[in-house]
Parts: sequence; C-alpha cells; structure tokens
Amino acid sequence: MPIRIPSDLPAYDILRAEGVNIMSEETANRQEVRPLQIGLLNLMPKKEQTETQFARLIAASPIQIELTLIRMTEHVAKNTSAKHMESFYHAFQDIKHRNFDGLIITGAPIEHLPFEEVSYWDEMQEVFNWTQTNVLSTFGVCWGGMAMIYHMNGVPKHMTSEKQFGCFRHRNLAPASHYLRGFSDDFSVPVSRWTEVRDEDLVDLPNLETLMHSDEVGPCLIEDTKHRALYIFNHLEYDSNTLKEEYDRDVDKGKAIDVPKNYYPNDDPAQQPENRWRSHAHLLYGNWINEIYQTTNIDLGKMLEGDSK
Repeated sequence: MPIRIPSDLPAYDILRAEGVNIMSEETANRQEVRPLQIGLLNLMPKKEQTETQFARLIAASPIQIELTLIRMTEHVAKNTSAKHMESFYHAFQDIKHRNFDGLIITGAPIEHLPFEEVSYWDEMQEVFNWTQTNVLSTFGVCWGGMAMIYHMNGVPKHMTSEKQFGCFRHRNLAPASHYLRGFSDDFSVPVSRWTEVRDEDLVDLPNLETLMHSDEVGPCLIEDTKHRALYIFNHLEYDSNTLKEEYDRDVDKGKAIDVPKNYYPNDDPAQQPENRWRSHAHLLYGNWINEIYQTTNIDLGKMLEGDSK
C-alpha cells in the first residue's frame, strides 16, 4: 500500500509523475487498515523539496503510511510560503499529544551555531524527550541526527577545517543489521556539512553502534538502541541535482567553494551529475519502515506504554 499525503500537497503531483505509489487521503479513508503514522519534522529552508525527497523514500513500501508534516512552533519559515505552511504543517505543540510509529528529524542550515544558541533549542530538546514516550523509532538526519545524539548521549559535533562536500565511499560495518539488509559492502553517499561526529567520542557508549562509515568523512549511520533511534549525518535522501544546486548557488554568490568530490563525471561541473546512491537510499528507508512495521502494534499507545501484546 502507498504513502498517504494530501492530494493538493505539491509533492503529490511530482511523485505521481515519477510513478511513486501514493494515495490521496480520500482513497485511504475508504480502506480498513491502520496506516503507519510517520512524522516529518522539517527544519530545512526548502520545505517542499525536502518533503518530496523523504516522501519518495518512505513510499517505496507495500505498507500504507500516513505522513504528518511538523514544524517548530514559534520558528517562522522564510523560504516557504505562509500559505503552504498553514495548509500542510502542524506546530509541534499542537501534535505532541499524538503517538507516532516513526519520526524523521531533518537537517538544518545552522550547524555553525552551538546547539544551545539555536533559537528553538528548548523546544528541540522537548521534541527529543517526547520521542521516548510517543514515538516508536526516530530517524535524525544530518543536523537533526547530530543534535539528537548530543542531547541523548552527550556526543559533541566538531567543526571541520573545510566543507565535506561531494559523494564519498562508505563501508557497511554491520551486514547483519536489519537496517542494512540488501546493502553492498561499499557504496557512495552524498555529504554536505561543515561539522562532524568523531569515532573517539563514541567508544565509551555501548548503546551506540556505527553501521556505516567512511574513511574520509567518518561515521555516517549510528544506531542508538537505548533511545530507539538512528542518526545519519549524510544525505542519502538527496535528489540527483541537490549538490549541484548547492554548488551553483554558492558560485553565483561569489563564495569560495570546491567542486563536490566524486559527483560530476570526471569532476567536471559542466557535465550532468550521476546518481550512484539512489538504490541504497530506498533500501535504508524501506528497511527502517519494515522494522517499524514488524515491531509496532495495532494499538500504538499501548505499545509505547510497554504493552506490546
């Protein structure tokens, strides 16, 4: 069964044109099944692009999914229309009474700031704590992952001397992990960040296991069994042209930026970039959805209270 999103959400027509298995709310309401409840806390400036990227990945499943778009309560989006935000997004304070099978927390372009200086940090910490009582599995992405691993485990982020930018080879460190089912031993992952989590900060935390790692850019995917969370610091969800758009934007602004590594054929930005991560993106998020489905209960509230029967 497909993902359930409003038929007037811009992502609906984009994904339908791609052949992605989606369903309008009107059709879904006629089916007598409990869809998985997945929330997307979208902190990215280009909200419509990010909605589409994640909806595309979690729709690649035979399970019906209802996607709820969430925003920070007081933060005002500057790059997305107020009408779009009002029509499709729910403030966290308005939905925190609900239970979710899964929650994705996206990245945010604020990595240069210490966490405590982020304007919505207090509410962000409330979100992290709320996941422990109201969400079965949380997936933190890039800044969202670094922020959550810091809050839950005290793992710091470190500034890098240069931007880690491009497509980097990664190794599968846990082939038996349910989240890496079907993964190759070695694969490419898009990276775009000025901060990093370091291996040495993880060694004394037995609840954390690094599942994906790059010799060039460090840990990528970490499982946190204690907090029912995954943290990914890179961007398997990116479209083929996302790194190109970032590069072109900075070039147009006159910023000093290197050509993204291992992204364009022959590292030539005049050529069309090649997507070498798409299949692994679908595998990862499909495996995550499958693990949630295998674990959850028809009564999610009872499940989160500790009664899985």
